[in-house]
Amino acid sequence: MSGCGLHCMKINHITVTTGGQTLVEDVSLHAHCGEITAVIGRNGAGKSTLFKAIVGDLPHSGEVLFTGHDGVPANRRPRIGYVPQTLNIDPGSPATVLDLAVTYTSRWPAFLPTPRRLRRELAAHFAKFQAEGLLDKPAGRLSGGEWQRVLLAIATRPHPDLLILDEPLSGVDEAGLQQVYALLEQLRQQDMVILLISHDLRYVRDHADRVVLLDQKVLAKGTPADVFSSPAFAQAFPTGGEG
Repeated sequence: MSGCGLHCMKINHITVTTGGQTLVEDVSLHAHCGEITAVIGRNGAGKSTLFKAIVGDLPHSGEVLFTGHDGVPANRRPRIGYVPQTLNIDPGSPATVLDLAVTYTSRWPAFLPTPRRLRRELAAHFAKFQAEGLLDKPAGRLSGGEWQRVLLAIATRPHPDLLILDEPLSGVDEAGLQQVYALLEQLRQQDMVILLISHDLRYVRDHADRVVLLDQKVLAKGTPADVFSSPAFAQAFPTGGEG
């Protein structure tokens, strides 16, 4: 197991305001290495906004801290892997998965031929995600499940301290879902902080370690059993999240 070197991510009183409108208000939560922390809520609840604030893409008040096992703030900037909800690639683009991988995970210019050593390293890493056979495939032709495996591979090279997954199961068929689920279980063992947005409440209930129910503010947080049995969850998901 390769340790992340960090033990906990603490989000303290994060508020995001834009155009006079508060999108996320006073959100605080803790997420630990080796665990999956799922953020759930209705559409427009501020989940993606919160994640963008965490990675620094949106201005916000409050703070995001990474601490060691002793609770002392980490003395280096954490490495963050991010799998966005969508990534717009022209279906007719000639760019291959290898081109994307080289661009996002190395300093080698993508317009130059990829060195054999770098290709071997990428193939070995992508093999962990059953995606090494996709390296020469045009990126615009990937299926939903293939995209997610590719994005997970890119986001985890190099090994991140924090892995943020914004709806990684969106647009994935049942066979692809099972592959992604298995990969998430593998990643959980790699001692990184994992934050997940998912509308698949069945998966969250069965596999997340901690759950945060968000609607601009935190409505409930704790174990899946705690959150799914809360009055706030019943109000947010009157049908239990089904249908």
